[in-house]
Amino acid sequence: MSLITYLTRIQFDHGAVGLLREEMDLLGVSRPLIVTDKGIVNAGLIEKVLEGAGGDRKFAIYDGTLENPDEASVIDARNLFQQEGCDSVVAVGGGSSLDLAKAVSLLVTHSEPLEQYAAILGGIPKITAKKPPLIAIPTTSGTGSEVGRAALITLNDGRKLGFISPYMIPEVAICDPDLTLGLPPYLTAATGMDAVTHCIETFLSPRENPPAEAIALDGLGRAMRFLRRAFRDGRDREARKEMMMASLEGGMTFQKGLGAVHGMSHALGGLKSPRLHHGTLNAVILPSVLRFNHSHAGDKYAALRAAMGLAENADLAEAIARLSADLGLPSSLSQMGVPEDCIPLMVERAMEDHSTATNARPLSASDYEALFREAMEGDR
Repeated sequence: MSLITYLTRIQFDHGAVGLLREEMDLLGVSRPLIVTDKGIVNAGLIEKVLEGAGGDRKFAIYDGTLENPDEASVIDARNLFQQEGCDSVVAVGGGSSLDLAKAVSLLVTHSEPLEQYAAILGGIPKITAKKPPLIAIPTTSGTGSEVGRAALITLNDGRKLGFISPYMIPEVAICDPDLTLGLPPYLTAATGMDAVTHCIETFLSPRENPPAEAIALDGLGRAMRFLRRAFRDGRDREARKEMMMASLEGGMTFQKGLGAVHGMSHALGGLKSPRLHHGTLNAVILPSVLRFNHSHAGDKYAALRAAMGLAENADLAEAIARLSADLGLPSSLSQMGVPEDCIPLMVERAMEDHSTATNARPLSASDYEALFREAMEGDR
């Protein structure tokens, strides 16, 4: 078993979920609220988590997580936590469940409204260490939320905002690649492209953090070598392990900030209809943003090409579009059902998003409008 201590305590290996009881004992907790979704419950993964915790523990389970977690779900899960007398939170699932669990742990001890803690609204210093312990158990390889300091939640008014603080990082991340063996090909592809985007955007961020940049390049290289393999054969344990590490490394680099891809995908993720998958949005948008950022990337595109195993003169945007095509992902926002008349509102929300400040190239509203319109048409 591999113990990694970087940002938080990380148990990483096949079968790591069996360490849940030990990690709960170290935290001194015994009655957690499990935050998950119905798909995870139906797939039988909660039973594996309960086995890892031991048969004598009592759990409450909230399985109402949505694809883009919202404020109402945070309140519902927080209320269940209090009603059941829970002392901790265990998040099981993809990024949506992990983000929802972070927000739940916040509101257990911090007063409403949730909005006041949003980063873009000056909420970072309002988030304190006074929170119940959180253990994150990812079942996809893409989000990196298990080591991330942010939760992305859609408020009741449709804004998808980031709640960011070092205190939002889970106390423990249990990364067991075996929990991803049953992930369908499409979700393998979409979540994998999320990891790719995290590694690329954080590497391109203008903030200075050489250790994070080295981690981002390593994660990108792993994803490029193993994502297609995991997509073709979901039972490939080596590919699943490498993709979970790529995802974890993408999350480790969030300290540098993201960029316009996430500014746009966060805005679109707040739409009530159509419901849009975050990783798929990133895959569709990334080529356009790579073209936009080229003039401000310096020698970083050469480093990205090397990490991705591309030729020195390769077009990064074309390489990403080709990878998405190989994975059967959509090529445009219009193909995902995004209506063109939502662009003005999406531009406004992207300009307000916390990720915009760390894009490699400064953005104006007109730049965002052009990027949204280009992504509506797509690359293929």
